[in-house]
Amino acid sequence: MAEARTKDTLAEQVLERIQSAIVAGTLPPGSKISEPEFSRLFGVSRGPLREAIRRLEARRLVEFSPHIGARVTSLTVDQLSDIYQVREALEGMAARLSAEKMEPDEVDGLEALLERHASFPELREGRAYFQPEYDSDFHYRIALASGNEVLAQILGRDLYHLIRMYRYKFSAYEGRPQRALEEHRRIVTAIRERDGELAEMLMRRHIAGARENIVKRYGNPETGEPDDD
Repeated sequence: MAEARTKDTLAEQVLERIQSAIVAGTLPPGSKISEPEFSRLFGVSRGPLREAIRRLEARRLVEFSPHIGARVTSLTVDQLSDIYQVREALEGMAARLSAEKMEPDEVDGLEALLERHASFPELREGRAYFQPEYDSDFHYRIALASGNEVLAQILGRDLYHLIRMYRYKFSAYEGRPQRALEEHRRIVTAIRERDGELAEMLMRRHIAGARENIVKRYGNPETGEPDDD
């Protein structure tokens, strides 16, 4: 029993390290995950490593290909565009529902969260807007605050890690981190004022802007090919 718990703990530790590397871009999309190499890197046997990879696959951060093995998930511009369209609709709904349901102390918590984000060196220096997982993630908190279990499951589990991976990647452009933080603040203000319509509009505009940034920098969603500029 103790041995099983140890293996599980090792798998969790390896998972967290690989996941952090994927989200931060140290392991970019398409990178091969070599079992022998990663086993040496993390100083663990193949068992915990394979379990970690299996869990990463369930989180959609890793995909398997015949005769190739495990690789970090790599999405086409078409696929990213589709995901961001879904985000726009669902997170807009989550913001509207949150405006209707959140208590003042919960909104205070959101504002305090954004102040913590504002203190992050990466954001202050305009390099990126990195949000830690779950309760320290603004979008995750909004999804939970919606009070809609189906919505929270889709945004907080089914798509969460994949969205987070690409959200961090696309925040790393000049001016984008500070702009995103300011957009978050405006959403919170609308929620505090219980203006669900405005909260939804601001959230949808926020995510639509991120989608436009993806299209501009990484290609045309109609063709999936890179732009010339």
